[in-house]
Amino acid sequence: MNKEPVTIIGAGIVGICCALSLAKRGVPVRLIDRDQPGQGTSFGNAGVISPWSIIPMALPGLWKKIPSLLLSRDRPLSVSPEFWPQMISWGSKLLLNSNEESVRKTADTMSYLCGPSIELFREHLMGTGHENLIVDSYYVHVFRDANKVSLDNLDYRIRLEKGGDLELITDNELRRFEPALSPKYKAAVIIKGQARTLSPGKLSEVLVEKAKSLGVEVINLDVSSIRKQADGWEIEGNGSHLTSSRVILAAGVWSKKLLEPLGVKVPLATERGYHIEISDPQVELNNSIMDMEAKIVASTMMNGLRLAGAAEFAHPDKPADQSREGLLTTQAKTMFPDLNVGKTNFWMGRRPSFPDSLPMLGEIEGQKDFYAAFGHSHFGLMMAPKTGEVLADILTGKKPDFDMKAFSLRRFKMTNGAST
Repeated sequence: MNKEPVTIIGAGIVGICCALSLAKRGVPVRLIDRDQPGQGTSFGNAGVISPWSIIPMALPGLWKKIPSLLLSRDRPLSVSPEFWPQMISWGSKLLLNSNEESVRKTADTMSYLCGPSIELFREHLMGTGHENLIVDSYYVHVFRDANKVSLDNLDYRIRLEKGGDLELITDNELRRFEPALSPKYKAAVIIKGQARTLSPGKLSEVLVEKAKSLGVEVINLDVSSIRKQADGWEIEGNGSHLTSSRVILAAGVWSKKLLEPLGVKVPLATERGYHIEISDPQVELNNSIMDMEAKIVASTMMNGLRLAGAAEFAHPDKPADQSREGLLTTQAKTMFPDLNVGKTNFWMGRRPSFPDSLPMLGEIEGQKDFYAAFGHSHFGLMMAPKTGEVLADILTGKKPDFDMKAFSLRRFKMTNGAST
């Protein structure tokens, strides 16, 4: 086995899990990030750890819904004017993946990554003293119009076919299940066999400390370039440089910019999301709840109630849309009328999204000993631990137990630098 350190660029939850899986196998690891590990995009998710979040973002008929998603009062989808040229190309690829055959194929692949998420996270937390950061939970999809939901809907039907435990409940039964929920919601699908973390940021902190205890070196460096050398890779940032024989790129949305000088172009979009966290909500939820119309998720966490959502396509460095704070607060009160919204914290993060909802994993074609682990879209928390196992398998010479073509850049019929 190669005993030189593997360098992981990006210390979000995906990079952290890659580091843990490698370190557990005795591989030396350096984990690099410009910020505190796990406190970027990984910090702000809704905390849902769902083996059944296996449905891609594009479903049949999506094109009909785009105007309402863009123009509704809940604004679940928005596109910045300067982003539209990229959005047209990216969106075309998204719609090409929205037929039932593609959805089913993608769901199979997402199952591979999401399925073992709870078990693997609990293995990572074992012995840390913070095993209670993950609790059993249901994922509750709520609807304002009961006529819009059926377990025969394609997304629920796929879950059922794969062995998911789902239940459709209505009206008063829903209120007994989640007393804080507004009577405006008339039906819900309960997806069982889920979990949630009580603090995504704390989860990352704990796992980084465990990685350090296994010998992982954590380096603060704002990586500006990666260059191929005769005997490996040179990594530059902040006027410093490192060399490494093997590199894993797990830098989320910034992976795209780092790859371009190498002639590798990827259809990766920056899909920004927002949350508010209410520190004294005076209501508590039993489970994670998603408003299927507004596309927002509410969860009770260690520091209060968090409401997270929105898909805003924009440049990663564009300032946050401050109007989202007021919108999320209004949505929170719509969901939970007795909610106390006196004190809230506002946050924005950047999801790295490919148009088929799958990440790019494995050795990058034409770039020996340079590996991808980015592009997990809305599913980074669920997919992270299995992603770590997959990368650890590849780097230790063990063949992954899945066809890795599903995660290759070639799935977009592209080669380095050009489309075919």
